[in-house]
Amino acid sequence: MNTIAFMGANYVTRETDYRMPAAGWGAADRVTNERFAPLDGYAERFGQIVSEVEELGFDSMDVWTAHLNPRWATDEHLRIAAGLLAEHQLTVPSLAGSAGADLDYFRGLCRIARAVGAPVIGGMAPVLAADRAGVVAALEEYDLVLGVENHPERTPQEYLEAMGDPAGGRIGAALDTGWFGTHGYDAADAIEAVADRLKHVHIKDVAAPGGHDTVSLGEGCVPVRRCVEVLRRIGYAGTISIEHEPEDRDPVPEVLRSRELLREWLAA
Repeated sequence: MNTIAFMGANYVTRETDYRMPAAGWGAADRVTNERFAPLDGYAERFGQIVSEVEELGFDSMDVWTAHLNPRWATDEHLRIAAGLLAEHQLTVPSLAGSAGADLDYFRGLCRIARAVGAPVIGGMAPVLAADRAGVVAALEEYDLVLGVENHPERTPQEYLEAMGDPAGGRIGAALDTGWFGTHGYDAADAIEAVADRLKHVHIKDVAAPGGHDTVSLGEGCVPVRRCVEVLRRIGYAGTISIEHEPEDRDPVPEVLRSRELLREWLAA
């Protein structure tokens, strides 16, 4: 069975009392970065995250870049984070968050990914347009893969164009089923269309096309069960990360409910 991971970005509103700020995701991301950046107390703050994820019964967690970010992460931050992940026996399938728009930031992500043992950097990647050659060189230097996440891309063709050449397997897809739902495209069909580029999967459901109100798996417009069936049929053996970022409540109860469904579908 595929490894099922907890997406660290599920905690986007944790530092704002599980209420999305009026200014949106960027504001919640900024608050979280400000909370986690100080080295003093970092072990306690990051330790609370990994301890809770372990207690929830997960053995894998995508580290979110607001919890460990190139703009402020020192070698000591990295040492602490890696130690806590090992202590709580959590593997890291990806470093999750925007890959940024400049090479220096991207190389910082590579440094973090290597430190925490993440083989994939998964997120939107405007940096590819800025310096594709530099990105590929960094991936080769750090022995990593860039999984481009679909956000604005409305179709698999647009998604493949955003990824570009596979660069010898270094660049592929960190596919988010929810964003295809937002754009009204069948996410299961999208998985099939990019099957040979899949590096990571964020399984997410959204309430209705046109918006991005995330809900428990099976309660929205995304054909999530069929997505899992397609993943099994194409032989996808990678991690499937449960992603759910409601703007007005703690996501954990619904993440756990989603995990039970996902386990059932994978075992069917």
